[in-house]
Amino acid sequence: MNKYNHKEIEQKWQEKWQKDNAFKIDKDDNSKPKYYILDMFPYPSGDGLHMGHTESYTASDVYYRFKKMQGFNVLHPQGFDAFGLPAENFAIKTKVHPAETTEKNINTYIGQMKMLGLAYDFDEKAITSDPKYYKWTQWIFEQFYKNGLVYKKTSKTNWCPSCQTVIANEQVVDGKCERCGTEIEQKEVPSWFFKITDFADDLIEGLKKIDWPEHTKKNQVNWIGKSEGAEIEFRIQNSEFKIKVFTTRPDTLFGATYMVLAPEHPIIENLENRIQNLDEVKNYIERAKNKTEMDRIEGKEKSGVELKGIRAINPANNEEIPIFIADYVLGGYGTGAIMAVPAHDERDWEFAKKYDLKIEPVISPMIVQNPDYSVKHSEQKSVINFIADVREGKYCFAEVGYLVNSGKFNDSYSVAAKETITKEVGGKMTINYRLRDWSISRQRYWGCPIPIVYSPDGTAHLVPEEHLPWTLPADVDFVPTGTAPLAKSKELKERTEKIFGAGWTPEVDTMDTFVDSSWYFLRYPDPHNEKEFCSESRLKNWLPVDLYIGGAEHTYMHLLFARFFVKAMNKIGLVNFDEPFQRLRHQGMVLDAQGKKMSKSKGNVINPNDMVNRFGADSVRTYMLFAAPLEDEVMWNEDNIVGVYRFLEKVWKLNSKVKNQNSKSQFKIQNLLHKTIKKVSNDIDNLKYNTAVSAMMILINEMEKEEEIAQQDYENFLKLLAPFAPHITEELWQILGNTNSIHDESWPKFDENLMKDTSHTVVIQINGKVRGEIQIEEGTSDDDVKKLAMEQEASKKWMMGNEPKKIIYVKNKLVNIVI
Repeated sequence: MNKYNHKEIEQKWQEKWQKDNAFKIDKDDNSKPKYYILDMFPYPSGDGLHMGHTESYTASDVYYRFKKMQGFNVLHPQGFDAFGLPAENFAIKTKVHPAETTEKNINTYIGQMKMLGLAYDFDEKAITSDPKYYKWTQWIFEQFYKNGLVYKKTSKTNWCPSCQTVIANEQVVDGKCERCGTEIEQKEVPSWFFKITDFADDLIEGLKKIDWPEHTKKNQVNWIGKSEGAEIEFRIQNSEFKIKVFTTRPDTLFGATYMVLAPEHPIIENLENRIQNLDEVKNYIERAKNKTEMDRIEGKEKSGVELKGIRAINPANNEEIPIFIADYVLGGYGTGAIMAVPAHDERDWEFAKKYDLKIEPVISPMIVQNPDYSVKHSEQKSVINFIADVREGKYCFAEVGYLVNSGKFNDSYSVAAKETITKEVGGKMTINYRLRDWSISRQRYWGCPIPIVYSPDGTAHLVPEEHLPWTLPADVDFVPTGTAPLAKSKELKERTEKIFGAGWTPEVDTMDTFVDSSWYFLRYPDPHNEKEFCSESRLKNWLPVDLYIGGAEHTYMHLLFARFFVKAMNKIGLVNFDEPFQRLRHQGMVLDAQGKKMSKSKGNVINPNDMVNRFGADSVRTYMLFAAPLEDEVMWNEDNIVGVYRFLEKVWKLNSKVKNQNSKSQFKIQNLLHKTIKKVSNDIDNLKYNTAVSAMMILINEMEKEEEIAQQDYENFLKLLAPFAPHITEELWQILGNTNSIHDESWPKFDENLMKDTSHTVVIQINGKVRGEIQIEEGTSDDDVKKLAMEQEASKKWMMGNEPKKIIYVKNKLVNIVI
């Protein structure tokens, strides 16, 4: 048999698959159960696919082929998240239009995906920068607008001075632009917003019914940041003004010894004539303006300035307390003001210690109210001392307990006292969220135009549907100047006036590219439909997505925004489901051999093209999934991929031992084969690809020891391997005389009867110590087993001529000879 030549084999089958349209499906075929598996589609950068893409796309491809062989009608589409800053920045440097570079890059990606044997039908792709696609992005925007889910306002936003555009909170990492790494500034900018906050509770509740990693669900809940608490008003001394605070601990109100306002709180301006250190306060406010919200929340050192000359009145005890401004309080969260209880809040404690402020304990640990607490006598003194220290304000105690120093509420359980104290001071119980409405306006060119025009009086109007897609103008130089590039387009201005009349102007911002990716999975079932974003019948048949695979880094952005889109579309009657992805799995990052993240600056990037050329697509695919569990980091190691290549060589060479259909299988091989069928089936279903490959390696090693292999057993093995290594298995399938594709075959089924072990290893003990072992067949009599054990040379040696006093036999497990 010829030597395994991966280049010839892979080129041959990739050409044939393309010629035969092997990956096309009938999307309206309801005779089979459906399955919709989806990758997070890539941004088509000039660098092409990286190894992370290779891992995640192979993972979905294996699952696609597996479900197809199980008899499902499987939708496994691919597309391109093509709008975005990288293409625009490249255009600024090279003067090449983003549309041109994007098309070139997409063709590169498609070529690489075909090179890897990924089973995508590229006639059914979705490209977000295609007007045929973004027509429906604009249409969905308009439906949201008509249903009160879109509004425009001027607000302080994250501004990237390098990208010259607004950046969403979720796109700020460590105070820097996620895209370019520039320090973010705060700037007042008019922006369009989606009302994602209307769905905060639904976004939390919906997580309970979907199969997602627990850490991803927890992180989304934390990002939404639902807080149940109370709104309470503090009166300003000698003033008609009041300050409303939001607190999750109204039970600690008697311990509020100072207040903190956000630097942007409007009451500061109203009280300027009474602030004795106004210059100091204004300087602090200016410094705070250049910090992002995340910087302010996560800053290690809390800073602030007292508003000297102004005092607030604690409504619980009528005591005067000082007022500070501090940037860790945000104007957009709650009321922009907090009451500070340093005895029972770590952040307030640190601030109070720094500025030497009063600490008033009002919660005592619960144990003090229970004289029967279970503490050893020797430990009681330290417990009592701890309680005494808490009551004296020596420690910050942030737990629940019983009230002290709280007037008539003393000895009340703190949880129960929350509502009663709130009611006593005229406050109200309420709920707040950390989540903010989604600012979608971007002052860049290469994005979806916002379908809004303004009449001469400045009123906003939707572009009528008959004028969608509202296309990007071509006469733009892309260079950001602080003004949106579309504002410089003569064609866009003339188009607007021609359609709507003199004096009408277009919206010149484009949409955040996360808008494009928030609904793309709805387009794949019907990507050529010009009348609807997707027909009702195909929506009903294919959605929601059954399995979604992608990186955990999208937890706060794409995954949250896509869930919002579906919930909003469900609310206004566009879809009949409210979660987009029923099952979600993440892939880990691919690192270099030293465990470092790959990057061009480090010079350690592995090019998939090079690896496929050297080892073949089947080896690269199989290695990527064998190297580690899918969700774990993969350390790229060429020594290990050589091992996978040799495994495929063994599979290739084993073909020479295959005998015709009438050959009898060795029971030992059939036994292991059927165990392997069961394990590989379960492992693929649970995306435990590494252990599935390991099981196949064990099987092939055993098959290799045999003089001949039954064709049926070999064919069943090839079917197990086919999703991982589609090219070599297709070639061997044909060599065996089959004319159809192995990928159209049925997935092999295991036989429980053939999985039963008929031989057993029995341990021999002499006086309880292991001295050897024997192999017996199922059904061997107890007397024969004892006799066989006695006859072993090891047994004779350790018995030293003594007659056994007793022989204990544990069936099929051990023989203990007592002498």
